[in-house]
Amino acid sequence: MLKAVSLGPGDESLLTPAARAAIAEADVVAGYKAYIELVPEELLQGKTVVSTGMMGEVDRARQAVEHARAGRKTVMVCSGDAGIYAMAGLLMEVLESEGLIGTVPFEVVPGVAAFNAAAALLGAPLMHDFASISLSDLLTPWERIQQRLQAAASADFVIAIYNPRSKKRSGHLQEALEIIGQFRRPGTPVGIVRKAYRPGQRVEAVRLDAVDVEQVDMQTVLIVGNSATRLVGGRMLTPRGYHSKYAL
Repeated sequence: MLKAVSLGPGDESLLTPAARAAIAEADVVAGYKAYIELVPEELLQGKTVVSTGMMGEVDRARQAVEHARAGRKTVMVCSGDAGIYAMAGLLMEVLESEGLIGTVPFEVVPGVAAFNAAAALLGAPLMHDFASISLSDLLTPWERIQQRLQAAASADFVIAIYNPRSKKRSGHLQEALEIIGQFRRPGTPVGIVRKAYRPGQRVEAVRLDAVDVEQVDMQTVLIVGNSATRLVGGRMLTPRGYHSKYAL
């Protein structure tokens, strides 16, 4: 059995009972070393731990598949939701490439995604249609990401931005905000959440034209409001439309 298990944003209170049970029942726990550290220590006792660093995704996916093929109950832990910018897809690709689809039982255990956590801390910014876009061009050409930003912004989606800025991609976020700014007013609220539900958490909502990109890193999620999003008591609100149909 192979499971992609979602750890949520990091706080143990947001680890789902299903995820906790999957880890507790496992013989092998695999994951990026920073995510292994998010697993409650008692759940790792007596288990084989497969840990790799950044850029080691394919290696740990293959190791996890090998353990599962050998009959060991194996889980791949992921921050946020395992099926959103995480390892569920890569595990399926490895299973497919090795002809193990249908042979090695596979399951995804869902969890609280990063944009869910960020939205909860910001108020209610995702109450209407939204798009999620990663600015990482390691696996997706930057030109394609630019197209997606333009399409989402022109369609007035609320936009959640993952992987906004790294040392190697220091200019991508500024360019992304400029693309969005072609379709949004300068005062559009932008929520900036760093380390949601973890030590060092920082939450703020600013104007689109006041985002300080220097304060943003890879542990940050941004949520850019749509044309209707506003600040209410310092928190973001994207109305669903009830006010136009009912007396509030």
